[in-house]
Amino acid sequence: MNLILLGAPGAGKGTQAAVISERLNIPQISTGNIIRAALKSGTEMGLKAKSFIDAGQLVPDEVVIGIIKERLVADDCKNGFILDGFPRTVAQAKALDEMGIKMDGVISIEVEDDAIIRRLGGRRLCSKCGSSYHVEYKPTAVEGKCDKCNGDLMIRSDDKPEVIKSRLDVYHDQTEPLKDFYAAKGVLKTVVGQEQIEDTTALTIAAIESIRG
Repeated sequence: MNLILLGAPGAGKGTQAAVISERLNIPQISTGNIIRAALKSGTEMGLKAKSFIDAGQLVPDEVVIGIIKERLVADDCKNGFILDGFPRTVAQAKALDEMGIKMDGVISIEVEDDAIIRRLGGRRLCSKCGSSYHVEYKPTAVEGKCDKCNGDLMIRSDDKPEVIKSRLDVYHDQTEPLKDFYAAKGVLKTVVGQEQIEDTTALTIAAIESIRG
């Protein structure tokens, strides 16, 4: 079964992709991970990507798509795969079509922007030992201090409200149109993300079962 997981940053795509990967025994393919793997193994596309990264530039679509193509012909993808973080744009989705890769299902995990800002904006990291916390879901005994080493807690730059808002704007502008693209193909399933991970997992598994028929 070939699947795509869509969702805004912080919607829980990666978490759900890992669960599905284990349940269906198919690989979870994350763009970031496979680009790193291609760089490490020195594939043709990996070397092309390296030239852009070394120059401090974004890796262009044609190189990312080339790396995806290299990955999808691997033996472990014979029975299917889950794409997590790709495609990000309709142009990338069309490129997948042109590669002759048919998707059995596309699952969109829907979470309101306010909930995502609360979820990501509440994360805290110990500046000393790197332990992670959350002001709502995993608070420390003493506010602003690590339970393990008493180090000061910090907010990662990615988790600052203005950065989260910017990432969400990019998602709505560039990635959300994929929902209409795949709905038109009749392969889109929507899952409403829940507060509890296991509740979202149950809905995601149900969506997959409906795709299987």
